[in-house]
Amino acid sequence: MAHTRRLGDNAGMAGDDGRARVQLDEDTLARRRRDLGEDHPDTLAAASNLAVSLRAAGEYQAARELDEDTLARCRRVLGEDHPDTLASADGLAVSLRAVGGHPGTLTSPSSLAAIVGHPDEHKAARELGEDTLARRRRVLGEDHPDTLASASNLVMILGRVDEGQAARELAEDILARRRRVLGEDHPDTLAAAFYLVSALFGLGDYHAARELNDDIIARRRRVLGDEHPDTIMAGAFDLILRGLDLGGEPEWMTALREASKRRQQEARELGEDEPG
Repeated sequence: MAHTRRLGDNAGMAGDDGRARVQLDEDTLARRRRDLGEDHPDTLAAASNLAVSLRAAGEYQAARELDEDTLARCRRVLGEDHPDTLASADGLAVSLRAVGGHPGTLTSPSSLAAIVGHPDEHKAARELGEDTLARRRRVLGEDHPDTLASASNLVMILGRVDEGQAARELAEDILARRRRVLGEDHPDTLAAAFYLVSALFGLGDYHAARELNDDIIARRRRVLGDEHPDTIMAGAFDLILRGLDLGGEPEWMTALREASKRRQQEARELGEDEPG
């Protein structure tokens, strides 16, 4: 019997529902370890699923530790380029960028402060994200959904390491591919558009971000309905973008953005000074 990995993260799963999902996945993993062993592919799939639930419940450090163990086992058992290994690598990259703060769009002092405090994790996330994307492009092709999922993950990582322009260019490429393959209104295309909104936000181009987000809202209302969580999320972000577009960036955001740039520069300089 085949067992599959859950793709992506269960965004918004928190509180009692999140804890219940974590407990269910913990029980599944324990049973598979007992019945199949630590390195069985179905056991590794269960471990990856638990990591998804841990991230969704906000338990990022636990997710990271589990992802690191799962990836090491996948590499040893399945090989570097196996689809399950690459899925595990993507999961670890998400966990690395999530340590210290929520992995989504940054809109508050606390979430932006998380960037300032964890350059090492974000550097590791970038290296792993770039390697995973390169492998998926080679194995699966440029337009495969898993390749584009890795690219989308890398967009968010690049925003964390002060590579905003690179994040924007990659997000634009993803969106163009989604539109060509899936059409303008497909949910995955609209999700790709929202990654570009995030990249534009990271660059401080609030007007362009707002215009694209307005288009996303209109399409999601037509395709998904007003009450769909994705429609509501885009609508809520519109309030933030509207304020930034019309009123400018608040002082705390400007200060933390500059602090983030300084910290990332210091991390790069330290890395360049390291021997060999």
